[in-house]
Amino acid sequence: MDPFVSAAWLAARSGDVRIADVRWYLDGRSGRAAYEKGHIPGAVFIDLERWLAAPAIPDGGRHPLPDPEIFAEGMSRAGIGDAATVIAYDDAGGVIAARLAWMLRVLGHQAAVLDGGIDSWEGELSSQVVEPSRATFTPAPWPGDRLATIEEACSPKHLVIDARDADRYRGESEPVDPRAGHIPGARSLPCRGNLGPERRMLPIPELRRRFELIGVVEAEKVISYCGSGVTACYNLLVLEHAGFGVGRLYPGSWSEYSRREDLPVATGDLA
Repeated sequence: MDPFVSAAWLAARSGDVRIADVRWYLDGRSGRAAYEKGHIPGAVFIDLERWLAAPAIPDGGRHPLPDPEIFAEGMSRAGIGDAATVIAYDDAGGVIAARLAWMLRVLGHQAAVLDGGIDSWEGELSSQVVEPSRATFTPAPWPGDRLATIEEACSPKHLVIDARDADRYRGESEPVDPRAGHIPGARSLPCRGNLGPERRMLPIPELRRRFELIGVVEAEKVISYCGSGVTACYNLLVLEHAGFGVGRLYPGSWSEYSRREDLPVATGDLA
């Protein structure tokens, strides 16, 4: 299926899919509290820190991919089985929820992001916590051909794109990681720049133009990173949606790279 669906699509099929609320905030606010205050009816809450990432480590960044068994346990508890179709959303236009959708898709499951997030939902919200029945989700290894190492992210053989906001790319601010700037040679492509009014995705021709302006021809040569491997997934899904194909995720992202004092850091705009 396409990596993105509309609220109208979801409303017409809400009984046939598993809806996942993946709200998470860099500033430490509680995604669970936001879910309990109001969510799309039938949605289960997925804790990004618990089920979509392993604990932070210096050589793996702030959000390394979890062990397959941990991810499978989280999905099983959420009532997401092997045959489920999952629609993930957040309140940031989809840039956070993309982490879950990307993880499921690379393992061969049917999953997509709700374009526009919870703000696009025109029906009433629910405050009733959903406690689904346990499902069977089979653990599977993360496919190596969809991941990139820190060495590959440093190589000029690849087109590396940075999904963070432009001020973090340029090194003008860095709220969480030890050094400011970007991987030398990486192109800036802020993931939120893919969104237009009301945080809905731009039309495909405009999306393609954004990627083509930084040199993207086909996604096979693209490595996407961000602060910790979360919003980088959104750029990868947009690449696929816009017809470029599938790229690779550098999971450690800037949170790993910036801790390597032996590696150079670039600042400013790419010449």
